[in-house]
Amino acid sequence: MGRMLGSSFPDTINNLLKALKSAESQGRGEILLSLQKVLNGLGGAAASCHRDIYKNARSLLTDRSMAVRCAVAKCLLELQNEAVFMWTTELENIATLCFKALEGSNYGVRVAVAKLLGTVMATALMPKQAAVMRQNVKRATLEEVLELMATGFLRGGSGFLKSGGEMLKGGASVSREVRVGVTQAYVVFVTTLGGQWLERNFATFLSHVLDLVSHPRATQTHVEAVYSRRCVSFMLRATLGGLLGEKAQIAAGKEICQAISKQMRAVEAVVNDLNGENKTGAADVSASQHVMVCALKELGSLVQSLSATASPLIQEPSIGLLETVTSVLLHPSMAARLAAAWCLRCVAVALPYQLTPLLDRCAERINNLKSSPEAVSGYSFAMAALLGGVHQCPLGIPHSKGKLVVSIAEDLLRTAAQNSRLSLQRTQAGWLLLGALMTLGPSLVRYHLPKMLLLWRNVFPRSQKELEAEKARGDSFTWQVTLEGRAGALCAMRSFVAHCPELLTEDVIRRLMTPIECAMTMISHVPAIIKVHGAHLKASAAMVRLRLYDILALLPPKTYEGIFNALLRELVAEFTLTDNSSNTTTSLLRSLCHYDDSVLMGSWLQETDHKSIEDQLQPNSASGSGALEHDPSSIYLRVPVGEAIPGPLPLGVSVIDASVALFGVVFPHVSFKHRLQMLDHFAECIKQAKGVRQQSVQLNIFTAVLSALKGLAENKSSLGPEEVRKSALALVMGALDNPNPILRCAAGEALGRMAQVVGEATFIARMAQTSFDKLKSARDVVSRTGHSLALGCLHRYVGGIGSGQHLKTSVSILLALAQDGSSHEVQTWALHSLALIVDSSGPMYRGYVEPTLSLVLTLLLTVPPSHTEVHQCLGRCLGALITTVGPELQGNGATISTIRSSCLVGCAIMQDHSDSLVQAAAISCLQQLHMFAPRHVNLSSLVPCLCVHLCSSHLLLRRAAVACLRQLAQREASEVCEYAMSLAKKAGDGKDIAIYLNITETGLEGALFGMLDHETDRKLCSDIHDTLGHMLSSLAVEKLSHWLKLCKDVLAATTDVGGAVAFEVEKDEEDSEKKDEMDDDIMFTGLGEDEKSKPSVAPRWVTRVFAADCLCRIILLCENADKAHFDLAAARSAKAKNPKGDLLVLHLSDLIRMAFMAATDHSNQLRMAGLQALEDIIKKFASVPEPEFPGHVILEQYQANVGAALRPAFSPDTPSDITAKACQVCSTWIGSGVVSDLNDLRRVHNLLVSSLDKVQAGKGSSSQLYSESATTMEKLAVLKAWAEVYVVAMKIKKEAEVKPDKPVRSGDEEEDDLGADVLPPDSLITLVQPELPSLSRLWLAMLRDYALLTLPAEFSSQLPPDGGAFYTPETIDTARLHYRSSWAPVLHAVALWLSSTGFGACEEKEAPAVHTGAPSTTKTFEESVKDRMHLMLGVSIEFLCFPRPEEPIEHVMSCLQALSTLLESACAKTHIAEDQLLAVELLNVLHRLLLTRDPPTVQLQVTAVVQETIKAALDHLQLQKINKGKEDEGQIDSPLILGEGGQSGELVPGSSLVFAAMELLVFILVRHLPQLNTRVKDSPSHVPMRPQRLPEESARLVANTVSILAELPSLCSPAGSMTILPTVLFLITGVLRETAVKTADNSVPTSVSAALQGIKTIITSPLAHVDSLQTQWTALVRSSLASVLEDSQPDESRPDLDEISMLTAITLFLLSASNELVGVTVLQKGCMERFRNALNSSDPWVQARCYQLLLSVFQHSSRPLSTPYIHALAPLMVEKLKAVECSRPRTTAELQAVQEGIKVLENLVGMGEEQNRVQLVALLVPTLITYLLDENAIPSASQASKGLHDFALQNLMRIGPLYPAAFKMVIGAAPELKTRLESAVRANQASSKAKDSARQAQPTVQAAPTIKLKTSFF
Repeated sequence: MGRMLGSSFPDTINNLLKALKSAESQGRGEILLSLQKVLNGLGGAAASCHRDIYKNARSLLTDRSMAVRCAVAKCLLELQNEAVFMWTTELENIATLCFKALEGSNYGVRVAVAKLLGTVMATALMPKQAAVMRQNVKRATLEEVLELMATGFLRGGSGFLKSGGEMLKGGASVSREVRVGVTQAYVVFVTTLGGQWLERNFATFLSHVLDLVSHPRATQTHVEAVYSRRCVSFMLRATLGGLLGEKAQIAAGKEICQAISKQMRAVEAVVNDLNGENKTGAADVSASQHVMVCALKELGSLVQSLSATASPLIQEPSIGLLETVTSVLLHPSMAARLAAAWCLRCVAVALPYQLTPLLDRCAERINNLKSSPEAVSGYSFAMAALLGGVHQCPLGIPHSKGKLVVSIAEDLLRTAAQNSRLSLQRTQAGWLLLGALMTLGPSLVRYHLPKMLLLWRNVFPRSQKELEAEKARGDSFTWQVTLEGRAGALCAMRSFVAHCPELLTEDVIRRLMTPIECAMTMISHVPAIIKVHGAHLKASAAMVRLRLYDILALLPPKTYEGIFNALLRELVAEFTLTDNSSNTTTSLLRSLCHYDDSVLMGSWLQETDHKSIEDQLQPNSASGSGALEHDPSSIYLRVPVGEAIPGPLPLGVSVIDASVALFGVVFPHVSFKHRLQMLDHFAECIKQAKGVRQQSVQLNIFTAVLSALKGLAENKSSLGPEEVRKSALALVMGALDNPNPILRCAAGEALGRMAQVVGEATFIARMAQTSFDKLKSARDVVSRTGHSLALGCLHRYVGGIGSGQHLKTSVSILLALAQDGSSHEVQTWALHSLALIVDSSGPMYRGYVEPTLSLVLTLLLTVPPSHTEVHQCLGRCLGALITTVGPELQGNGATISTIRSSCLVGCAIMQDHSDSLVQAAAISCLQQLHMFAPRHVNLSSLVPCLCVHLCSSHLLLRRAAVACLRQLAQREASEVCEYAMSLAKKAGDGKDIAIYLNITETGLEGALFGMLDHETDRKLCSDIHDTLGHMLSSLAVEKLSHWLKLCKDVLAATTDVGGAVAFEVEKDEEDSEKKDEMDDDIMFTGLGEDEKSKPSVAPRWVTRVFAADCLCRIILLCENADKAHFDLAAARSAKAKNPKGDLLVLHLSDLIRMAFMAATDHSNQLRMAGLQALEDIIKKFASVPEPEFPGHVILEQYQANVGAALRPAFSPDTPSDITAKACQVCSTWIGSGVVSDLNDLRRVHNLLVSSLDKVQAGKGSSSQLYSESATTMEKLAVLKAWAEVYVVAMKIKKEAEVKPDKPVRSGDEEEDDLGADVLPPDSLITLVQPELPSLSRLWLAMLRDYALLTLPAEFSSQLPPDGGAFYTPETIDTARLHYRSSWAPVLHAVALWLSSTGFGACEEKEAPAVHTGAPSTTKTFEESVKDRMHLMLGVSIEFLCFPRPEEPIEHVMSCLQALSTLLESACAKTHIAEDQLLAVELLNVLHRLLLTRDPPTVQLQVTAVVQETIKAALDHLQLQKINKGKEDEGQIDSPLILGEGGQSGELVPGSSLVFAAMELLVFILVRHLPQLNTRVKDSPSHVPMRPQRLPEESARLVANTVSILAELPSLCSPAGSMTILPTVLFLITGVLRETAVKTADNSVPTSVSAALQGIKTIITSPLAHVDSLQTQWTALVRSSLASVLEDSQPDESRPDLDEISMLTAITLFLLSASNELVGVTVLQKGCMERFRNALNSSDPWVQARCYQLLLSVFQHSSRPLSTPYIHALAPLMVEKLKAVECSRPRTTAELQAVQEGIKVLENLVGMGEEQNRVQLVALLVPTLITYLLDENAIPSASQASKGLHDFALQNLMRIGPLYPAAFKMVIGAAPELKTRLESAVRANQASSKAKDSARQAQPTVQAAPTIKLKTSFF
């Protein structure tokens, strides 16, 4: 088939061409597109028809239908691939054709034709290889091609005769559409040739485009000149900015510098040529200004985009960039001077270290060149620009520069009158500098405000009389200077109000109002003055008005109510053009209309890549002609978002804009009467004006009315009574039938806003009805479009509920209008309104979804694709409908399925549309669908489509694609990446080469990284960042090496692709006799392939910063994923099992390498990111051991890299923020303990030492580049780093002291082997020790500063007037932030230092007068201790009272550790104990902290602080008691009254330490053991919880709490302790009950042992002996014991109750309390019961422990207490032990129980009196003998059984000698016992001697109890 079709192509083409002649426009478009496809398919085979197609298509390039022009351009573009004649013989004709086609074109045509023109020109210059092979052709030279393109730029499409064309043509200017189109063609031309071509030919290209802008035809009027400049700037930015890598951009920067200096030399020659021999000179100078502006603008943008990577460009002396740029500051033209100033601002923002030197240089030049008007003007521009750039430099400038600027400005203003030649410039310069000064913000301006207010007052006349007198005086020049001066003053005021809102107090506003009111009065007199002195004053007068409107718009309208009348007269006159003969229109209308209406107004062009040049073609006045020279003050203002450089509009437009904006601010505050007058006046003005003027007046009035309505809506005020509404409505309705679409848009918008402001149903109904009637009757396009939009706007502003009753009518009317095929305009407006209604009605629209949807589908299929606006609106409707149906789309019902498939079909149709906006709409519809019904969107087709769109030349389409990818990546990142990869593979297989993709083996993520280097649109870049972020989160851990490689490739990018050199070498090697063209062609095609395979530009610094951030995120993700990522041994074994698996630790060397590359880069932002990554790596990997070298960690091998990465950050020229970050990394590295060898540590340590020297150098460092707060930041970072190192060092030292000393080894060899991994105990501290004296001083000074800075605002008067040790008063606000981030470690370090040196006692002696501030020699040691305590506690308590939620938890920990460390020292203890309220406050603050901060570490630390506080109070109380005891040796009772509670026992909350401590401790206990709270148990919803084992941390916490609780009673007086003891005992027994749970290994939980210890402490306290309290005490102890007994009751619900702990508690009561207390029968019975249960327990461990405890009870010194127990329990014991004979022990535990029992029996024998001894021995000995084994049974017996035998034998051997008489009697009485014993002894002796000796040692081992309690309670 293919062959047959191939041969029939001539007939096909002929038929198509025949049809083309007779077809109408839609047919023509379709035929041309078919031809394009045929050509594409046939390639070179269709050569025979190329001419025919060309001839037929050529004439249609100027068709009146724009769609046809686009189609022709596309067809010819396809043709030029093969048709050689197009870019050889026909080249000039093609160019002429294209220029003609651009005349009267729209955006689509311009893009298509530019693409054709640019591509043809590029091919002519570098032909495709295949075509050249067939025909030997002459190639065009670069000059010819550029000359052709220049013709279009300068002369447009009119046929040009090469010779004398200018003479014939006269001066008609080029049509703007042509110029814009040709500009785009230039960009296509260069882009097609590629980046490397541009690199080689940049000089030629630059000189060519700069010549364009210096050509007189390009600059016939000022506005035309601005337009041409914009075009040239666009060409330079689009090519230089996008195609060249960073190295090549620097080279281009050099070229631009040379071009500037060449121009400047020419200008200087003309200026210095006084004789005027050079007649053409003046023209040259004026032309040169435009060249200067373009070159400087591009140079500025270049440097700014390179940021810190531009430093080689600035520093290289041979270029002399700064000299060159500053020389232009003396250019005669203001535009060039301003451009140079702007360029300097860009340099300063890119390289902040240049900012201060540049300011100084300019200041110096202004002072030296005061007498040159250009110098005054130029250098003041530069200074203003630099000051305006400060806000983009976070490190700022020194505060003194502000004073410098003020003095220069004052001087200029003062001397302005001295010399009339300079008056104007000096006045303007002075005020400009003051305006710029204001941008530095309130902290600086505050100091100069009084002076400023005075200057402002003096500029204006004080009174009406002075004003009148002034009018009479003066000539036209003085008036000009006066007006300029006043405009300048108002401008500085506006800058003040805008940038220092904090300083605008009532008083300041009042003082500002005086000059403002004067200015207002003066404005009314100006017309008279202009009449007298001439029209040239008009501009200055307009400037004054502009400045006045600007400042009033920023002040609250209430402040100037008095001048409303005069002001409104001026405003209305301004925008109704009353005194203005030209028809100027405002530029604000678009921005006041709704963004969604852009499709009707065409303002979507703002969203294209060509925005900056397409602006010129907008219909309103001077659109797109913004330039710095229109308003010099914009040089220091913030640049509007999305603009590269400020472009204020010409003065005439700006004034009208300002008046319209101010009208909107004032209107809501005006009385209804005046509103009515103004609205009537507007109607009158429109009626009076005629023709074009009427349009202009109407546009301005409408913008003002919209502005006013918007103001009313924002103020929530109403429009006014009926007549005001009527007047407004008449005005608006009149414009709905205006032929100008923009006015109709505005009228619709105004109608909606009015409905919103009035908000009455009847009013809305009336408006809607009017439109309904009109739409039913009207037949003309204008009124149908206007009124259909009115309906849409009504619904939009009133919302679905307010306009619900009109919904049905509106929808039916609009659906009908949308089907009107006769007018596409009506369809567009009706569909747009329909989309608005669907959007605003929400669910109420659900009933109309089906009919609307079917209409949308029908129209998508029937409306010709060339009517793109209709299709765009259909896309809007479809998107709105999808949103309306919403999540229902997931359903499976029949109707929903139909709706869903209709939506999908609609999207598919739109995806196939040729217009990019329609495709973008399709993508956003699919995105909506995916949000609501993700299963039904087919990703396998959507993702490839999105990937193709990523390379689209249309910004909106790229935006839509990335936005959609961002959403998809959130849910299905892995699928998205897979589909993208499969697409790349397909393209690679060559099946479908047509789509050029930038997706390579790095996948979609690689392509997105690549896009970051080219895209400048902020929204797009942020979406790419988000998309990559989502992919990273879901894929990075699985595909670790892929993502790490991606980041590494981006970070490792050298600054350019090294392609160019290689190809040139090849070229030399080849024989140069060969055909030159051929050679170049090979080279070019080679290059082309190279371009495709490599990314065209190496990643720029912004992308590299992003990659470094990604690296940090990957580390974090791995940390959350799996611990094996940070364990080398585990990772290696995992890798061995699963080779595909990937773990982070295996890539450590890559991580370090990436961090190193980033940390040592040119770019400061990248260095910050690199240091951050390095810190993360150190923190995460510091403790990972190296499996091959035990005792070492894996990071050790990278210490050289870490040192090398940190060193550059400490060089003197590094910015403070980087040094600060590097200090942080240093301390992390030193403190991480990775490096154990001191010599290795020294490298990094020395960096910190050098920084410390810098800190000690004091405030006045000579060459200060940045603001004082930057110095503060750096110094504090150094101190913080040292503090962190010191804290770690002390921790290591402490641990080393706690460890037992190792035995001294002999011999040095071992020392070396083993010494490496064990730090000598004082290693790190030896590094810090030498610096401690100075460090401690600096730390204390810093804490003092911090304490002062945390004072609330009302104490600001107490701050020292000249700042603190590390901050200056001017930078106090920024300094606060730096202190806030670094005080905590310093506090901890100071606490450690104070407690280790006894509050610096030794230091006091050495250096008494070192402290900053007042000489402190006079202070005694006690006073200094007191001061330091107050400082430390003050800082801590202030912070802990209210730690901000964003404060890191480390700060809280540091602060608590500091407190507990501090309280370890004796001085601190006495201090806090003496001042009890202080201690109470501390505890209250800690309690509050516990309520807000959860982590157990914090809570543990809090208990430590409480413990220290209580200890301090106890020590203090002891001291008092001792002292009191010494005093009152005679009286006996008195010492007991000491302590809290006194005689009465009352504890006062708020002043009682014990109460505060109880509160806090109870909180902790109840938090971890809620069951302790009785209220919980009583609540009906309470489910009794089974006690369970507490987690480790909680157990420790509870233990600490209990031990503190037990100490509390000793702080009280006896009466006081009786107040708290019931609570304390209740809590302790409660803890015992809740935490006594059996554990597998029979260990005792910490909380239990603490509770037991507490019980002992309390019961043994001296209170037992206080007579007055006996009854209370007795009751207390008894009830406590009773509750323990009750809790230990055996219970089914608590099978895992730990009986032992309970028994231990009971035993403690028995041993510690007297018999009178616990000997009560009830209690006694209970206790015996518990022991009995334990003895009968089945668990041998319980039996053993029970025996041990019984032993302690039996041995109790008080016989009355122990005897009942012996009597009750001994028989049971004996029984148990006798029974062992039958069931011998099987396990060691059972054996142990028997041994313990025997031990108790032995002890009983020992305790018995002599006369009962025999009976007791008779119990013991037979029992033991029964344990002996038969000698034959010994070998076969179990281990435990043998053990029992041995044990029995040993004991018998011992007992015999002890009680010989009794023993003999017992043995004698029972002969069988005797024989058993004897045989056992014999067998024993028969054993070998060695065994014998072994056995002799045994009993000693056995004798000691093998079970030891961790804590001994007895």
